[in-house]
Amino acid sequence: MNVTQAPSLPLTQHLNLQQPLDLSAYREQGGYLGFSAALEQSSDAVLQIIKDSNLRGRGGAGFPTGMKWSFVPTVTDSSEPRYLVANADEMEPGAFKDRWLMEGAPHQLIEGMLIAAHTIAANVGYIFLRNEYTIAAKRLQQAIDECRSAGLLGNNIQGSAMNFDLHIHTSAGRYICGEETALINALEGKRAIPRAKPPFPQVAGLWGKPTIVNNVETFYNLPNIVLFGAQWYQSLGAHEDAGTKIYGVSGRVKHPGLWELPMGTSLREIIEQRAGGMSDGYQLRAYQPGGGSTDFLLPEHLDTPMDYNSISAVGSRMGTGTVIVLDDKNCPIDMILNLVSFFAQESCGWCTPCREGLPSASYLLSEIENGRGKMSDLDYLEDILQLVSFGNTFCALAPGAAEPLQSGLKFFQREFEQHIQQQCCPYK
Repeated sequence: MNVTQAPSLPLTQHLNLQQPLDLSAYREQGGYLGFSAALEQSSDAVLQIIKDSNLRGRGGAGFPTGMKWSFVPTVTDSSEPRYLVANADEMEPGAFKDRWLMEGAPHQLIEGMLIAAHTIAANVGYIFLRNEYTIAAKRLQQAIDECRSAGLLGNNIQGSAMNFDLHIHTSAGRYICGEETALINALEGKRAIPRAKPPFPQVAGLWGKPTIVNNVETFYNLPNIVLFGAQWYQSLGAHEDAGTKIYGVSGRVKHPGLWELPMGTSLREIIEQRAGGMSDGYQLRAYQPGGGSTDFLLPEHLDTPMDYNSISAVGSRMGTGTVIVLDDKNCPIDMILNLVSFFAQESCGWCTPCREGLPSASYLLSEIENGRGKMSDLDYLEDILQLVSFGNTFCALAPGAAEPLQSGLKFFQREFEQHIQQQCCPYK
């Protein structure tokens, strides 16, 4: 099949949650044409297309994908294993976009990984999948089996010299596996703790071999970028960043869900138009723009474009792009307590600031929420924020966990003081 018209929604053009496309139907709609186009070019040429597209990783950090791949050493021994990993663990509170994509269009993930494998000369791939994603696991395995039978996985793929096979690894389930070196340790059967860097995974990753780890949504961008070009992809963005993005909203809104929209779509459009605004009887108090480990923003920030630099400029991070809404009838202190307690539980315990600081913050927040807080507790919480800040911890888990707390202390000072002065939660 020849595809001449570029899709306006390249991430969800094949999405079917009720009955995802099998290999035959996916190909009828243009599936695997992007991979075929990549296979006809050198790995260097494909890498240049990805660089020129300005695709940034969709897992939260937003690192340029092409630049990340360029750090993989040049092949000197074709028999040396090289690994490609899709991070499908998705343990970030408020995030559910990757599950949606994998359940609705499993072949697009495989195609994206095939393109990446050709580009970095990987010969083994893993989908590191969250344990609870049983529907996604079943559908992905069916798609993998179809590809093996059709010669899209295995040796001499489509008559080429490319050898690549793909496996699903069901995760035991830890938030720390969002950190790529902790994920690699888990894949090796070790304790999921971050590794010291350098060396970076691109040089010495899984079993000491060159390894690339990317988020699921990142791979979904690749087929159409290769097929229709970097300039087309850049034209899809609404502001500074290229392409489209899966945005989501959860909380007290009329229509919680997920939507593919141009990168840089405003928060106002996402919350008020796509999600239908607040549920009847509720008002917007604040929201986390990119999941549970991002700073709160206020209604006054609603016209901010949802892209990496714009969200950073107003004091938060775009993260996963899945917005968590806080309404005026739920206690902000209780919400922060819930988040910090989650992160304290998920700490791998490898470094002291995270292992000791987050449980201490959780304890103090619990005391305040349950009417036993003191004004001095607010000073202690500020001290903990310094303890777990960037540069003091082994990885980014604790600094991310601190973001809802640090912005909460800034935006909800009156609520904190009410809890302490009234010796109870005013919202209960």
